Amino acid sequence: MMEKSKKISHKGIPLQYRDRGSGACIILLHGYLETGSVWDTFVPLLLDRFRVLVPDLPGHGKSGCWGEEHSMDELAEAVVAMLNAEGIDRALIVGHSMGGYVSMAFADLFPERMSGYVLFHSTCFADNPEKKQNREREISLVKCGRKQQIIVVNIPRAFADENVDRLSGEVDYCKDLGLENNEEGIVALLNGMKSRPDRSGVLSNPVFSLLLIGGEKDNYIPLEVFEKLVALAPHATILRLQHSGHMGFIEEPQLAAAALVKFSLRCGPGAFAGAVQP
Repeated sequence: MMEKSKKISHKGIPLQYRDRGSGACIILLHGYLETGSVWDTFVPLLLDRFRVLVPDLPGHGKSGCWGEEHSMDELAEAVVAMLNAEGIDRALIVGHSMGGYVSMAFADLFPERMSGYVLFHSTCFADNPEKKQNREREISLVKCGRKQQIIVVNIPRAFADENVDRLSGEVDYCKDLGLENNEEGIVALLNGMKSRPDRSGVLSNPVFSLLLIGGEKDNYIPLEVFEKLVALAPHATILRLQHSGHMGFIEEPQLAAAALVKFSLRCGPGAFAGAVQP
């Protein structure tokens, strides 16, 4: 199926996204130091059922940057702008890592625009003091022209230790994507992640259809943290990827895609795309 590259203006900057397939709409939101291209090998696994929209979130990829901080709420607003441009009423929102923080903001602010949401190696929790300090350190490194140092360390660590050699080509590809992101955008997203609120109350709301996907060998979200999410959301569908770190859509793509399709059926008929009512 032909992929369409599209662009709209949002908050005075270009918002770039790709549109492929037909059917119920699913939106894939990438993480920090990634672009929408990180989903390239995963998207084909969904095209039998979904119309897939994949944005470059503002601050990364080919989308622009509007200031020193991109809050997760503002990024959720950008996703709504994309839906409005396409005349789509509701979609299944899938967020990887930072994209999961955007999904949480979307569920909080725009629940009527989603059929359900997925946290893919992500959490509802705010940064703790140690994590905020790490964000500040990375901001300092970026401002000193040392973003490559962050990428070389962070990207391999995102994969399960046992997969780094096996998936060396994929690791290198993700490093290249990280290097495409400019310093201004990296800083804006670090500031946005650092200031995001705790959204445990949203996660625990049983009204929202929720799929939690965790990697049992995730170096960023340890299994004990994932189990806290599970305990907060007893209504959620759960997928634990036994051989994945933080990149399950690359490390165990078939299992992850099958879980997404099955979850979409649980969201119920009529829960998906339709024209926005004037």
